[in-house]
Amino acid sequence: MKLNYDIDELETVAKAILNSVNHKIIVFYGEMGVGKTTLISEMVKILGGKNVVSSPTFSIVNEYDITDDKVYHFDFYRIKDVYEALDIGIEDYFNSNHWIFIEWPDKIEDFLPLQTEYSYITTDENGQRTLELTNKKEKIKI
Repeated sequence: MKLNYDIDELETVAKAILNSVNHKIIVFYGEMGVGKTTLISEMVKILGGKNVVSSPTFSIVNEYDITDDKVYHFDFYRIKDVYEALDIGIEDYFNSNHWIFIEWPDKIEDFLPLQTEYSYITTDENGQRTLELTNKKEKIKI
């Protein structure tokens, strides 16, 4: 799936993602400031989350209660190596059957389960964003 969108179309994009995925683990690739956390916030809201979603850059993971489930939102930007992710129990999270949204997944790519959905977000000079969603790891220039 490929979508072009403006920031005011986030709800539509978030719904499209949630309706298109076959798995509950979604990774988000994109440059800093492209809108990964903002999109994840909209997805959590659509899933029934009532809390304010913020980037877990310093805490590494934030947990949100949603309707009949949970969302674990990871940001691996600041980890030094994959062992930090292993130390917090990333494999247990992967096996939890809850929603998992990961920013900066390149830091833990070797540990991503086969049941992972990959999203790639880019922005152009006019602020228009493009999201590509696939269930395969792609080599897309970000």
